[in-house]
Amino acid sequence: MGDIRTGEEVDVALVGAGIMSATLGVFLKELQPHLKLEILECLPGEAQESSGAWNNAGTGHAANCEMNYTPMGEDGHVDIARALDVNVEFDMSRQFWSYLVKKGAIAAPEAFIHPVPHMSFVIGSEHQDFLRKRHAAMSSHHCYRGMEYTEDHAKITEWAPLLMAGRDPAQPVAATHIVNGTDVNYGALTSSLLSYLQKQEDFVVRFSQKVRNLERRPEGGWWLEVRDEVTGVKRTVNAKYVFLGAGGATLPLLQKSGIPESKGYGGFPVSGVWLRCGKPEVAERHAAKVYGLAATGSPPMSVPHLDTRIIDDKRWLLFGPYAGFTTRFLKQGSLLDLPKSVRFNNILPLLAVARDNFPLEEYLVGQVLQSSSHRFDSLREFYPQMDTADWELSVAGQRVQIIRKDKAHTGKLEFGTEIVHSADSSIVALLGASPGASTAVAIMVHMLENCFHEQLVGHWEPKLKEMIPSYGHDLKTDAALSARVRAETAEVLKLHNV
Repeated sequence: MGDIRTGEEVDVALVGAGIMSATLGVFLKELQPHLKLEILECLPGEAQESSGAWNNAGTGHAANCEMNYTPMGEDGHVDIARALDVNVEFDMSRQFWSYLVKKGAIAAPEAFIHPVPHMSFVIGSEHQDFLRKRHAAMSSHHCYRGMEYTEDHAKITEWAPLLMAGRDPAQPVAATHIVNGTDVNYGALTSSLLSYLQKQEDFVVRFSQKVRNLERRPEGGWWLEVRDEVTGVKRTVNAKYVFLGAGGATLPLLQKSGIPESKGYGGFPVSGVWLRCGKPEVAERHAAKVYGLAATGSPPMSVPHLDTRIIDDKRWLLFGPYAGFTTRFLKQGSLLDLPKSVRFNNILPLLAVARDNFPLEEYLVGQVLQSSSHRFDSLREFYPQMDTADWELSVAGQRVQIIRKDKAHTGKLEFGTEIVHSADSSIVALLGASPGASTAVAIMVHMLENCFHEQLVGHWEPKLKEMIPSYGHDLKTDAALSARVRAETAEVLKLHNV
């Protein structure tokens, strides 16, 4: 790595200028202001990959409408446990953002978050039965108070008129509706968080800086070899702690670290495409995020949804995403990303996943081969009177699903987010995708608990409770606290509350 002992010294180097690094950076500066932090981003600006508004669903995932979080067992029981976990994790995000708004760190909540009802929508009597049971299980819990269910065409028309106009009045349909949903622009939020951080001492964000290698220092911490993508100049950053929150680029960097905990991990990249409509006469007629059922074998990011989005003060409709496959780990990555990630220690998990996930592979091939007419047919199931002339294609963000060894030492494909850290917690990597950005705050709190446990228990906990008042309590079991938190954050963030 050259003369690695002459590099600049920082307490924490954060790789990637997306929502994850920005969130962790704010946490660390609030908890211990004198820490010296540096964010390194290989692209020219922040939030240009998965955190960008056009690259993610922006749902403000609270597991209100995403039916993949509530599977039905063979006995007909709908399991809402995963949905509840995601639901209260989003409450943590709301509390953290409210703290920053009240402090003045974020000037105005409407710069990144808006109230948009969340809906689930199904077609067919069998799916009606599922949604009815799902609603019964969820609405009986205080976290989903106010969720409504109907099979009535007129009521669904009231909630989302585009869904029903021109639909066969005899077609069996059902929908749930909850008014306290949100639309979140995570790109705008990332920019706000970085703007706040740049006002703090001992913080810097550097763009067009690619981390090409990293190596343990004998005295502890890490050397990071960094290349300026504009000038070609190389430099070294000496960091006590390293956070790898670079989306699809995280896995290759984790592998380069050589830590034993990285062994056996692989990545399965999934690409996507949206249909989007910015025509005001259409966009203004739809005020909801409407999720349907996923196709058999499809990944969570491919659950079809017709979404209201507010991006750069303009109202849009997005439909999709249509999944696809590429060997790139980033939207602006290389076709060699996947083959370069293959190691002796992860080849068996990769082969096992290829063997055991044929329905997913078949689904992705079908999506890649889809014609425009097939894409519009899918949209027409949601919006019968859609006009193809109103819609355009937009490339969605890249997601890298986790592949890791299971107990049988073969492989398992995970559709979640996972924290991987060294035994001494000096390097931490964030792998995976959904629910991702919506639960960034909960993920970072979990990371602090695991990797900065001594500091958290000894010094940081009172401040953390100031930022997240429910910290240390379970909102899934404390109905009164849940109601209070939601009312308070709704007022600060200018959201609807039930």
